[in-house]
Amino acid sequence: MKLNLETQKKIASEWFRYLQLEVCKEFEELERKAAKRKKIKPSTLKKKIWNKKNPKDGGGQYFILKNGQIFDQVGINFSKVQGIFPKNFRSKIPGAENNPYYWASGISVVAHMKNPRVPAIHFNTRFIVTSKCWFGGGMDVTPSFQDSKESSFIHKKLNELCRKNKKNYNIYKKWCDKYFYIKHRKEPRGIGGIFFDYLYKDWNKNFKFVRELGICFLSLSKDIINKKAAMKWNKKQKNDQFLKRRRYVEFNLLYDRGTKFGLNTGGNIDAIFMSLPPLE
Repeated sequence: MKLNLETQKKIASEWFRYLQLEVCKEFEELERKAAKRKKIKPSTLKKKIWNKKNPKDGGGQYFILKNGQIFDQVGINFSKVQGIFPKNFRSKIPGAENNPYYWASGISVVAHMKNPRVPAIHFNTRFIVTSKCWFGGGMDVTPSFQDSKESSFIHKKLNELCRKNKKNYNIYKKWCDKYFYIKHRKEPRGIGGIFFDYLYKDWNKNFKFVRELGICFLSLSKDIINKKAAMKWNKKQKNDQFLKRRRYVEFNLLYDRGTKFGLNTGGNIDAIFMSLPPLE
């Protein structure tokens, strides 16, 4: 059964909000278990709600945890917004040149780990409506140290997900590698993952893929963390992690489309920059 656009928007937005809360629950449980082993009080997520200047244009909520036993910092953001694109931004968005109105909802997660041997993990999915409508998103991983076994495991799982949903993993992987390339450094941000955008056709199948990517992200994140979070590390490894984080900041400030979209649509500044890692 083909759903009308308003129903599609409602279902997609409700899924993103639900997934946000599931990620929060699972990540807090990881922190609780780590704190219990050390017999200390666990760090918890702090919730912040925000609205656009005109509350009718929506807003969102984000959760952030800092200085934990697992996470140096993790942010989990949900938003549902609408409005009018500024003139200088309309040509960059499909369907916005003739009609500048937009509606958008999505979830984004950025996890920067305490242990430098555990990679940073980024995930987001979104549904955007202009005179066209589409899904976009992806997942990528940024280790401070190369681990070919871990990299192969991550890409194997993402490949399986794409095959199951009849999506082209090779195209999405290449898109991710190209997108997360730090041009002025002439180096990749991490080991990649998958990245996709402008999934226009067959809303039901694309939504299924987006849902299953969210579930895959949460499962992979827990696997990666549980395997490495208790490993020993030293000051040199932590300094190497800080260097990698600086590269992360450079990419997000110079190239990241999500950052630009948020700034051009009146998003919450703190929610937009929750992706930036702690540098000390």
